Amino acid sequence: MPCHNQQLNNVNSGQEHPMKQVRFANNGSSSVPAVLPTSEASDGSIQTDSSQENVGPQLKLLPLNDQIRELQTIIRDKTTSRGDFVFCADRLIRLVVEEGLNQLPYSECTVTTPTGYKYEGVKFERGNCGVSIMRSGEAMEQGLRDCCRSIRIGKILIQSDEETQKAKVFYAKFPPDVYRRKVLLMYPILSTGNTVIEAVRVLIEHGVQPRHIILLSLFSTPHGAKSIIQEFPDITILTTEVHPVAPTHFGQRYFGTD
Repeated sequence: MPCHNQQLNNVNSGQEHPMKQVRFANNGSSSVPAVLPTSEASDGSIQTDSSQENVGPQLKLLPLNDQIRELQTIIRDKTTSRGDFVFCADRLIRLVVEEGLNQLPYSECTVTTPTGYKYEGVKFERGNCGVSIMRSGEAMEQGLRDCCRSIRIGKILIQSDEETQKAKVFYAKFPPDVYRRKVLLMYPILSTGNTVIEAVRVLIEHGVQPRHIILLSLFSTPHGAKSIIQEFPDITILTTEVHPVAPTHFGQRYFGTD
């Protein structure tokens, strides 16, 4: 699905599209800041905003490509219809979920093909679950179920207290043995990080170790990601973009309550 009113001017121009700088998930051995480019130079190449902070190797980013950039653009565009918004959000969620599963532990195995050939492969270890932070996190549940049909999913409801304006837990339900599982925590937009911090505290109270939590998000601000990692240095955050302005309208647009 192309961007609305997209002009394909460079198809017949005889010039190749400038190569974009692509940054992969930080594995801890690189000094490259774990943030995505946010500004575009006059020659069309995307430049890094040096004012953004190096959050650290706990923040992992999907490889940036034109497909992801278009999905991000459509989601941020205020003229996007709700149908297109949900369609593109689901696509982006699926990409994040697939990479989140790639962060889970696996073991080597040998299978026999229909021709009798022995194939050396891998299989994921058992003992994983999803937890969505209601309500916007529920938008990511189907994407996880599409990849893992039998995975168990818990829920946390956190809202701001009317008097103190602090995040407060109103509801939490997890698998009984959540403390033994790797947790894929789902929350699409990280703005301040306060809601996620409170959710992680609840998981810790139920015996989950922060190093066993992988936070799946679509968009994050530098402040949100840094706040979470400062509070829980062992947690892993997976997102598609770190930008000072997050699309905080996501939940309302996705569920049609805007």
